[in-house]
Amino acid sequence: QVQLVESGGGLVQPGGSLRLSCAASGSFFRIIAMGWYRQAPGKQRELVATYNWGGGTNYEDSVKGRFTISRDNAKNMVHLQMNSLKPEDTAVYYCNARIYTDFTIWNDYWGQGTQVTVSS
Repeated sequence: QVQLVESGGGLVQPGGSLRLSCAASGSFFRIIAMGWYRQAPGKQRELVATYNWGGGTNYEDSVKGRFTISRDNAKNMVHLQMNSLKPEDTAVYYCNARIYTDFTIWNDYWGQGTQVTVSS
């Protein structure tokens, strides 16, 4: 069973920074990609940033230049450094991992979510 454990998040003033981390643990074959999604009240969940284990990153347009996703391959972790935060970044942030559990079967896994609130 794969588990995702998130850390980070909290309350920050506009213009401030936060760092989210997510670690994948359990028994699996290999990671395809890990990333972050967010869901604000009354809105659909949206992609924020993803890191493909084969190489390459992807960002939602509104966070480009402000957020940076990175990985720790040895620890099966991703980190999301969020700078220049805006009130519209307020949401619950969810870690996502797409993982091969064996040679042919992959699944999407989700963390429990962590609240990010940007407010003065």
